[in-house]
Amino acid sequence: MKLFKKILIANRGEIAVRVIRACRELGIKTVAVHSDIERDALHVRLADESVCIGSANPTNSYLNIPAILTAAEITDSEAIHPGYGFLSENAQFAESCATSGITFIGPSTENIKTGGDKSKARQVMKRRGVPVVPGSDGPVDSEDNLLKIAKKIGFPVLLKASSGGGGRGMRVVYDEQALLQAYNMAQREALAAFGNSEVYLEKYLSPIRHIEIQIIADAKGNVVHLGERDCSVQRRHQKLIEESPSPGTTEKFRKKIGDLAVKAARAMKYRNVGTIEFIVDQDQNIYFMEVNTRVQVEHPVTEEITGIDIIKEQIKIAAGHPLLIKQSNIKISGHAIECRINAEDPERFIPWPGTIKFLSLPGGPGIRVDTAAYAGWKVPSQYDSMIAKVIARGRNREEAIMRMKRALGDFVIEGIRTTIPFHKKVLNHPDFIKGSFTTDFIEKMSAQENGSDATDIAAAPES
Repeated sequence: MKLFKKILIANRGEIAVRVIRACRELGIKTVAVHSDIERDALHVRLADESVCIGSANPTNSYLNIPAILTAAEITDSEAIHPGYGFLSENAQFAESCATSGITFIGPSTENIKTGGDKSKARQVMKRRGVPVVPGSDGPVDSEDNLLKIAKKIGFPVLLKASSGGGGRGMRVVYDEQALLQAYNMAQREALAAFGNSEVYLEKYLSPIRHIEIQIIADAKGNVVHLGERDCSVQRRHQKLIEESPSPGTTEKFRKKIGDLAVKAARAMKYRNVGTIEFIVDQDQNIYFMEVNTRVQVEHPVTEEITGIDIIKEQIKIAAGHPLLIKQSNIKISGHAIECRINAEDPERFIPWPGTIKFLSLPGGPGIRVDTAAYAGWKVPSQYDSMIAKVIARGRNREEAIMRMKRALGDFVIEGIRTTIPFHKKVLNHPDFIKGSFTTDFIEKMSAQENGSDATDIAAAPES
């Protein structure tokens, strides 16, 4: 069975570069799209062809569906890879690709719709016997029902936007007096961020670990999982460091959570690459949280410990190839950690765009760097601040940590500020080294440094 001759990448930055490199290895021509301020971007330089699709504002370029489809048509692209972010989980975009006779490299439109509606996804999982956090069966439709459900499951509770992500439209509420105000604020945030004000309610569980499972599924119903990733090191629901395997995880637990992920994927009749996300409490109870219908930022750690190129698998499945990987053949070898390097002030996490005057990337045994940065490149203020991902692999977790420390020490970048000092601090923290951390780890670390209340920090809305 043949692959595509030409693929357009509807994205930018390191993920666009990552897809281009996968296509090169498969012998596929690539088309880069870009805004008018990114004519000299690395993904534009590496692609076989490029098309300017609009101005710097993402709405006019990377979110401009007509412009992207036109670019695909004039370049005779057979398929579009959306990467992550932007239009990667946009059902309308996937439908528009199909209408235009262009293959969308990702899951089905129905998969995207279900995954994008988190309350609906909860309902699907609950019906199929996948455990979910106690809460509302769907969006809360009135203030009376809100209070009724909250009293039933008990405080604290967590309000979450049905179409949400990244902490937006999310509020932790500790008592009845604050519930109504938090509900109204969550609705407003959700409407502003996602165009959908629907909010659902869950029991707020803490402390927890955030564990996700990488899945791959083909159109014939074959589904495998590639083990777990621990994404518990996060700030206000934004992931900062990911690793695989999860520290302290047993083979028995891995099989249990992996089987649940496969069950969840089959419940959705999932196709292509995706991630089933869970929360795990201190008693090792597993609860479904959400499904991400795209490739994840942190997919490299899974690639490093399994030897499977997830981007290539996406492309092959989209081209109609059957999944040749069997669950029994997947072996986890060693340990991998990823640090997201953002162009931000490392203390205040404020974006710090500007021109990179000098850049020297780390290398050596066990180090991989996914980036689109280069010396002389101007980091734009209009897009996400992540400029690189450093991935360290070792025979075990201890070696992976030591290699990551070396890599961060070797990473030289001048002209902008980055979060490298923050990552160094985390990697040297005794709780991280021991692997005894939960999703409130960063808040606790900050509280220890500042003498503030970790609970207040954890409950604060994303700025």
